[in-house]
Amino acid sequence: MASSLANPLLFSKPYKLFLASARFSTENSALLSKSYISSCARALSFCQNFSTSAASLRQHKVHALGRTSEPVIEFDKEEIVKDDPSNNVPDSIFYKLGLQLHRRDQHPLGILKNAIHGYFDSNYPNKFEKFDNLSPIVSVKANFDDVLVPADHVSRSYNDTYYVDSQTVLRCHTSAHQAELLREGHTYFLVTGDVYRRDSIDSTHYPVFHQMEGVRVFTLADLEGSGSDATSYAAEDLKKCLEGLARHLFGSVEMRWIDTYFPFTNPSFELEIFFQEKWLEVLGCGVMEQEILTTNGRPDSVAWAFGLGLERLAMVLFDIPDIRLFWSTDERFTSQFSKGQLGVKFKPFSKYPPCYKDVSFWISDSFTENNLCEVVRGIAGDLVEEVILTDEFTNKRGMTSHCYRIAYRSMERSLTDKEINDLQWKVREQVEQKLKVILR
Repeated sequence: MASSLANPLLFSKPYKLFLASARFSTENSALLSKSYISSCARALSFCQNFSTSAASLRQHKVHALGRTSEPVIEFDKEEIVKDDPSNNVPDSIFYKLGLQLHRRDQHPLGILKNAIHGYFDSNYPNKFEKFDNLSPIVSVKANFDDVLVPADHVSRSYNDTYYVDSQTVLRCHTSAHQAELLREGHTYFLVTGDVYRRDSIDSTHYPVFHQMEGVRVFTLADLEGSGSDATSYAAEDLKKCLEGLARHLFGSVEMRWIDTYFPFTNPSFELEIFFQEKWLEVLGCGVMEQEILTTNGRPDSVAWAFGLGLERLAMVLFDIPDIRLFWSTDERFTSQFSKGQLGVKFKPFSKYPPCYKDVSFWISDSFTENNLCEVVRGIAGDLVEEVILTDEFTNKRGMTSHCYRIAYRSMERSLTDKEINDLQWKVREQVEQKLKVILR
């Protein structure tokens, strides 16, 4: 079994529903102020697009911030975290909006993004357009419908996706921009951005992460004289492109292709490499479903698409052991990385021990583990390292009990007993109050 480095939303079950590319739609462009659009050219918008109302979204404050040249976008909190029955965006997620780690040249994610851009620039000169500043606030249509996500798919649930309102979400994947880019006539493009998903808590999962995907469209003229049918031609070109990218990032490694299934590509593949003595899944890809092309003005074309998760690749390339570190502002972390230096190995600067606390309760019918993790994150933030189910049983009356072990650990300092006890007490209070469970 290969370890997965692919995008945890696009290419891991149950999120193998997402493969394609995306960009901010015309209706969503109302989110941006005109001054920001002119200064950033492509500002705003593979997981999803949503909207409150166009009038409401026009009120978002979006502009460049920061003491350095690193771009940061500011959003109006009242428009994102608001009193709407469908809104489930917590403060902890709001404050991650606009930080754009992937656009920081000295950050591991920015270094990796630039390395991938460099590969495409060298091998496809002046071909691939890059979009890395599209708004993460998108319409439900762009996020799900435009990439053929079924109406009853789990990814649409409030348990999995952050909703601003019933018609607007924080994108779950950069594919939320694919349809709009195709309609605008783009035929070679890379989309990179921050994406959002309600998720579990451990060293490789975080509710905000970063994706990159690429799309190439072929016309009938491109296929003339190839001697292959359109699908075979696109698949062969796709594999050649991505094998080159894997060598560019990982060196001369053994590779293999695994046939798989994604609802929006056919055929579909996963690329694995043999790296550090094990097979690793690097990315998912395939030939785009014709319906997507036809619906968006390309009925006589064929296209390929791929998607990858930047954090997963960066954790391997830079030896970063915990996904929380990507958000660290500690100079002992940030000073280890330099522009253009791919694969510099991270040197751990702390060995602070974890502290474990258990919480047990009788669950309700509406209980979900994602909701528990949201409560814990909302209280402890990045001080929580892991939440795992350690015990489960059902009594004779049919009541089910769960026991979860919470690991608290700072990446930068020792936590005091009082600090941890205070956090745990707040967790217990909020779990009982918000999740409607009975503490044991």
